Amino acid sequence: MSLSQIEFAHTENPVDLIERIALNRQWSFDREEDDEIAIVVAGSWSDYNIAFTWLPDIEALHLACAFDLKVPSSRRNEALALISMINEQLWIGHFDVWPKDGVVMFRHALLLAGGAVVNSSQCESALSSAVSACERYYQAFQFVIWAGKSGREALDTTMMETQGQA
Repeated sequence: MSLSQIEFAHTENPVDLIERIALNRQWSFDREEDDEIAIVVAGSWSDYNIAFTWLPDIEALHLACAFDLKVPSSRRNEALALISMINEQLWIGHFDVWPKDGVVMFRHALLLAGGAVVNSSQCESALSSAVSACERYYQAFQFVIWAGKSGREALDTTMMETQGQA
């Protein structure tokens, strides 16, 4: 079955569709509650822990993508400055730092108000956007946290385009 054939039925919980996508992709996942699923997706820089949560009160499917990178309190202000610069460049979703434990994460929500129905293409796009953003900016976060660089310096270094080939 192709991903385009995995569609959401009106009576289903949107997380059921995410589970089918994870099964089809053979991703490791955990679903202890009806309204939430946690998936592990391997990237180039890190494994990404992606949680989808259905929020029926506001009719939104929330995505949170975290990677194993915690911001120590001594680097928090610079990391927040970097996040602000990154978020200015994003059209979909945003980065933030989870206040409780300092974990960097990418977040996005699909609003399904008024009975809108989510489909596999939307879910795939949300997943792809999250992983792409994390892959693109992962090194910038490392430069700020581990190398002591400023947010601007880290962003400029990681966004440098290479010319030619070796």
